[in-house]
Amino acid sequence: MGPKSIIGLAGALIVILVVSSSVYIIPETHRGVLLRFGELVETNVQPGLHFKVPVIDQVRQFDVRVLTMDLPARQYLTVEKKPLDVDSYIAWQISDVDTFYRATGGNEFSAQSLLASRIDNGLRNEFGVRTMHEVVSGQRDELMHALRDQVNETSVSEFGIRVLDIRIKAIELPQQVSENVYRRMATEREKLAQEFRSRGREAAEGIRADADRQRAVILAEAFAKSEQLRGEGDGEAARIYADAYTRNEAFYSFYRSLTAYQKAFAGKDDLLVIDSDSDFLKFLKDPRGAAN
Repeated sequence: MGPKSIIGLAGALIVILVVSSSVYIIPETHRGVLLRFGELVETNVQPGLHFKVPVIDQVRQFDVRVLTMDLPARQYLTVEKKPLDVDSYIAWQISDVDTFYRATGGNEFSAQSLLASRIDNGLRNEFGVRTMHEVVSGQRDELMHALRDQVNETSVSEFGIRVLDIRIKAIELPQQVSENVYRRMATEREKLAQEFRSRGREAAEGIRADADRQRAVILAEAFAKSEQLRGEGDGEAARIYADAYTRNEAFYSFYRSLTAYQKAFAGKDDLLVIDSDSDFLKFLKDPRGAAN
């Protein structure tokens, strides 16, 4: 290869390098700013192919899509002075590249720090005028919308950032407070359980007392009925005995004497001392029971 060819090739390479360093492309999802010697000369550079002065100009590109950021968990006090640990996040977007670059120097971390500081102050103020019930469930959406509008109003004008949404992911009691709450809840539940047990014991005593009363009444009625039946039976037996006696006095006397002998001499060791002329022994002396 001759010297002219080498020079021509070198010249072509230089031209290519100059052209490539003079052309830059902004993606559809980004916007750019053009700096010359560090000074801002053009802002909000739109997507597409653009030209710049090599070495002298510098291009910075920024993502204008919706971005999310998890905010560090913070502790806030409600109007009742009750502490709550709050975990939240923010959805934001660069709305004005010029303002964004001038306010943050194009540093996304600085932008997030500024937003986090504003939201931290806003949450502290919003929690400070609401009760625990309101921030947990009652006015939670209202709180978030009010805070979003408040932060967005200043962030758009001061930082070129539009705040699209602020959401609370979790609200929890601090560990020590949670333990106290759990202990108090356990105490209240134990107290309630004791109350139910006392009511149960009282009801059981009433049921047992009523059952004992009904048992006593039933036994008394049964005893009275049995005594009545026994009396009626004894009366019927006496009537039968009397009827039998009137029909055959001799046989009835003999039968009664035999029954008396059976009961009197039931035991082997029984000893009976009686006059031999007693009527009790008349059927032992004479089966006919004739008097001596």
